[in-house]
Amino acid sequence: MAVAFTDRELDLMAVLWDLGPSTAAEVRVALADQGVDLAYNTVLTLLRILEDKGHVDHAEEGRAHRFRAVVKREEAKASALTRTLDRMFGGSAEALVVELVQRPAGSKKDLKRLRRIIKDQLQFRRSLA
Repeated sequence: MAVAFTDRELDLMAVLWDLGPSTAAEVRVALADQGVDLAYNTVLTLLRILEDKGHVDHAEEGRAHRFRAVVKREEAKASALTRTLDRMFGGSAEALVVELVQRPAGSKKDLKRLRRIIKDQLQFRRSLA
């Protein structure tokens, strides 16, 4: 199943992935700590929207609800990468990697790590052939 989030939904999902099951108030505080100031009702509404989409569920805890991510971070990353690869790079992994390595933000250490990962993948795939 393809998973897609709005930017704001992704903010909330990141909190649930990082903190684990949390109340709306706890999510709001975590977001505020990151500089995202949302009203409690906005956080609760977004959590309910995520729940309606099947990305989050909740358990009752007294008067509060404790929300938890149903979608795993890895699933969301894979889905986002596939969408980005298709939409921005015409499905070309090579174009994506070229864009990444030519960015000035990439450090020498990052580039060496990428080279090692690519080398390891090439060796692995040769061993399968």
